[in-house]
Amino acid sequence: MHTIASTRQGKVRGQVRDGVAAYLGIPYAAPPFGARRFRAPAPVEPWEGVRDALEFGPTAPQRPYRAPLDRLIPTPRVPGDGCLNLNVWAPDGGDGGDRGRPVMVWIHGGSLRNGSTALPLYDGSAFARDGVVLVSVNYRLGVEGFGVFPDAPDNRGLLDQIAALRWVRDNIAAFGGDPDSVTVFGESAGAISIAALTTSPHARGLFRRAIMQSGAPHTVSRGEGAKAVRLMAKRLGAPATAEAFAAVDRERLLDVQDSVVGGVDPIGGGPGFHIVVDDDVVPADPAPADVDLLLGANREEYRLWFVPTGAVERISGLTLRLALLKFRIPGRVARLYRSGRPGATPGEILGEMATDMLLRGPLNRLADTRLAPSAPSAPSDLSHSSGGRPQAPRTFVYEFAWRSPVLDLGACHALEIGFVFDTLRSSRELTGTGAPQPLADAVHRAWVSFAASGDPGWADWSRRRPVMVFDHPDSGPAFSPRDEELRAWL
Repeated sequence: MHTIASTRQGKVRGQVRDGVAAYLGIPYAAPPFGARRFRAPAPVEPWEGVRDALEFGPTAPQRPYRAPLDRLIPTPRVPGDGCLNLNVWAPDGGDGGDRGRPVMVWIHGGSLRNGSTALPLYDGSAFARDGVVLVSVNYRLGVEGFGVFPDAPDNRGLLDQIAALRWVRDNIAAFGGDPDSVTVFGESAGAISIAALTTSPHARGLFRRAIMQSGAPHTVSRGEGAKAVRLMAKRLGAPATAEAFAAVDRERLLDVQDSVVGGVDPIGGGPGFHIVVDDDVVPADPAPADVDLLLGANREEYRLWFVPTGAVERISGLTLRLALLKFRIPGRVARLYRSGRPGATPGEILGEMATDMLLRGPLNRLADTRLAPSAPSAPSDLSHSSGGRPQAPRTFVYEFAWRSPVLDLGACHALEIGFVFDTLRSSRELTGTGAPQPLADAVHRAWVSFAASGDPGWADWSRRRPVMVFDHPDSGPAFSPRDEELRAWL
């Protein structure tokens, strides 16, 4: 059955199945090609009549992940120029008859150079089933979205996300959503984007809550951010300007981009694309402060990059010692990690330290910065304001600990996404066929509850450092888990 919703740009036709309306590929900005390439997003042209929104829209130009990650993280490609599009899943037909529902806006990850909303993993039907209007956003990636040039605006991909959030503010009521109850959530580079959005004056007032999955606040200077462009320009034999890059055939540009950054991963480092401090879109290093925040990481993030490639076994004791020197990690820290993991290989020790140094440690520090000077250490109900006073922003921390049996990936990066979306059937590349549905029920329910009420169901962050550990068969709170190791990074 089809259904129609009216946006400010025109009417769109979606499809209803099992009480959920899906509107796919709705443009929120003009196609960023031709004269608009390497420019800030421009308004989309209104249309006459009813526009079909029955299939996913074009995806941002990109190359697939390199082997062996390409088997674990597929890269659907939908051709076309209009990659600035979004999808809406809404409950009860989604025709605006039931208004005021909480809204969640998904920003996908992929190192700011990969990913799209066309992955079945990101299907929003379960959120709509549970009373949430779910929006997922495509945005420009790689050099077109985050390349730093002297003659183009910085952070164009982030500007795309802001344009999508403005579309949500202006149009989501037509799908039954409440524009004053928007939660942005994302994983990896999506979480890093959200951290930047919380400090951008351009995004102020566009969302009320935020969820950061496996991504800590991270920005670089413009000079650091331009490294990938300079390397690409050298290989192209062209000036490092947007004008020169726009004259290069897109497939050639993608080939060169892949040759420069395609083999880079968050653990190993190397040239890549970053959000830069530009004194406009991102005026300061991200430090979320004015929104309710749910954040966390997976217990063994590093295994997505170390295990399939065989690096976890190839890393020797000498390699570990050289890495300690390179990253200036004190010997006492290495000894602490070794003592807590008898029998662990040097690769596993290095991976655990890298996970804590790059993710878990910074996320804990972020949570600490949001503590009031006299923050209580009692359960979460004590942190609610009373007497009609405004509530202070609240912070909740989780850890995803269930271990995938696939390739011995364990509790690796991105594993939690299928549980968050309740799309385990579409996440078998990472989870295998026996992933526990009760765990997906618990994780998904917590995300929905946070979006609806600001409370996912456990104590908010305090000096007791409560962390909800999601595992199977048992999930539950832990206080100050692995605190000695994490404090070693302070």
